[in-house]
Amino acid sequence: MRQAGRYLPEYRELRSKAGSFLDLCFTPSLAAEVTLQPVRRFQFDAAILFSDILVVPHALGQTVTFEAGEGPRLTPAIGADKLDGLDESFKLAPELNLEALAAVFETIGLVRAALPPNVALLGFCGAPWTVATYMVAGHGTPDQGPARLLAYRAPEAFGKLIDLLVRASIDYLVAQFRAGVDAVQLFDTWAGVLPPQEFARWCIEPAATIVAGVRRQVPGAKIIGFPRGAGTSLLRYLEKVEVNAVGLDWMTDRVFARGNVQALRAVQGNLDPLVLVAGGSALDREVDAVLQAFSGGPFIFNLGHGILPETPIAHVEQMLGRIRQ
Repeated sequence: MRQAGRYLPEYRELRSKAGSFLDLCFTPSLAAEVTLQPVRRFQFDAAILFSDILVVPHALGQTVTFEAGEGPRLTPAIGADKLDGLDESFKLAPELNLEALAAVFETIGLVRAALPPNVALLGFCGAPWTVATYMVAGHGTPDQGPARLLAYRAPEAFGKLIDLLVRASIDYLVAQFRAGVDAVQLFDTWAGVLPPQEFARWCIEPAATIVAGVRRQVPGAKIIGFPRGAGTSLLRYLEKVEVNAVGLDWMTDRVFARGNVQALRAVQGNLDPLVLVAGGSALDREVDAVLQAFSGGPFIFNLGHGILPETPIAHVEQMLGRIRQ
C-alpha cells in the first residue's frame, strides 16, 4: 500500500521540485514518474497510482490544500452547526467534475504505456465515510469525532453527503477503469471507529452500492475493499459488498481471517508497517507468519496499511527477498 513516498530518495528529490502536493498529483508527467519509481526499484507485481483520496472533494468544489507537517486542510468545513441546504451552503457540486480530474486519467495512460505487460496497475478511491470525515472536520482528526457527531445529530443531512460521495466514487472509479487501470481499491481507512449499526449504514451500504454501480458500467471490474479496523465485522461487510478481495489491516487476527474471511474472498495483507521499520529478525518472523497464514489460498502479500516515511529501503529489500525465496 502506498508504494511511493518519503522513504524513497528519488521521490523526495522530485517532490522538492513539484511545488505543492496537489501540483504533484495533478502534473501527469510527475505523478506517472512517482508511480513508476518503486516498480523500477523493487520490481513489484503491481504499480499503485500516485494520487490522493481527497482529489474527490476537490472535484466536488471544496478547497483542498496540504500544509507541510500538518496534513490536509479542506475549506469550508462542513460542521455539525451548518446542516441545512448542504449542497447550496457549501458550494458542493451535485456531481463529480471529471474535468477537474483529467490529469489523474492522463497519468494512468502514461503509466499504463510505460509498465511491462506483466505488471498490473491499481487505482483507488477513498470510501465515502472516510472522505466525509475530512470534509466535515476540514482536517484529519484522531477519532473522527466531527463526522460521527454529525451522523448522529443529523443523519439525513449526513446521508446527503454520503450519497453524493457514493455517486462521485462510482464516476471516478469507472473513469479510472476506462483510462486503463486493471483493478481498484476502495479505502475506508476510518471504518473501524464506527459501532456496528453505524458501520452498516456508513461503511457497508455505500461500499455495496459503489461496487454494484461500477460493475454496471464496467462488467467484471476487479475491486478490492479495505475497511480498516473492521475486525470480525469483515464477515458482515463481505455478505453485502461483492468485492473480489479484501484488505486486512495488521490488527486482524490471522487465524480468524484464514478460517473465515479467506474462505469467502482473496485476502490482501497484513504485515505491520512498523515491523517493516524495525527490520531484522522481527521482520523475518512476521513475513514468515503472514505467508504461513495465507499462502494456502488466494492471497496478495501486502502491508496492513501504508508504508511509513521512516522505513529503511534495506528493510523493504529484506522483506521482498524473503517473500521471493
